[in-house]
Amino acid sequence: MQELSCFKAYDVRGRVPDQLNEDIARRIGRAYAEVIKPRQVVVGHDIRLTSEAIKAALVEGLLEQGIEVYDIGLCGTEEIYFATSHAGMDGGIAVTASHNPRDYNGMKFVREESRPISGDTGLLHIKAAAQANTFTPAAQPGRLHTLDTSGAYVEHLPGGGTGEHLHPRGAARQAAYPGYLRRLRRAPAGRRHRRTPSPPRRSPAGC
Repeated sequence: MQELSCFKAYDVRGRVPDQLNEDIARRIGRAYAEVIKPRQVVVGHDIRLTSEAIKAALVEGLLEQGIEVYDIGLCGTEEIYFATSHAGMDGGIAVTASHNPRDYNGMKFVREESRPISGDTGLLHIKAAAQANTFTPAAQPGRLHTLDTSGAYVEHLPGGGTGEHLHPRGAARQAAYPGYLRRLRRAPAGRRHRRTPSPPRRSPAGC
């Protein structure tokens, strides 16, 4: 049985392609479906060059297990957290390696209501299932849908959609935001909206 070293304490992170690749991503999708047992899952990816291919393989695994997948496209991790709760999904997966070097990629996982999945809340079971790789495909495969929650997400931001207090971090994050910045410029000022709590994103050093 292949040891999947890309599984950490709070997420998946690994060097592409030796620690994380499309085959492993597909197995992770199938394992997530088997362990979490969702009906509908939202997915998205960051701006890394390998993210779209990793996400496509992840989606393939989810679909094979009969999951309805809703793709929000290029996004930040916090947008997956938002979309999972806002759209009433059973779970969400962001394809992202956060602050890791450019030859890395990874995934962050939540359950319904954006509850985080970590080592003590299901991630180790997902790892074990992905390593075993003994899946039975669903009798009816799932379907892939596109989902646009960007307008609702902009209204959810501090400042009520005006852009006030919005400070994307780093050049890569800013490059991923032009569509949101255009929406922010068009948004009426003065609106305030309750924010959906996001799961903690900090991982312990060395994990």
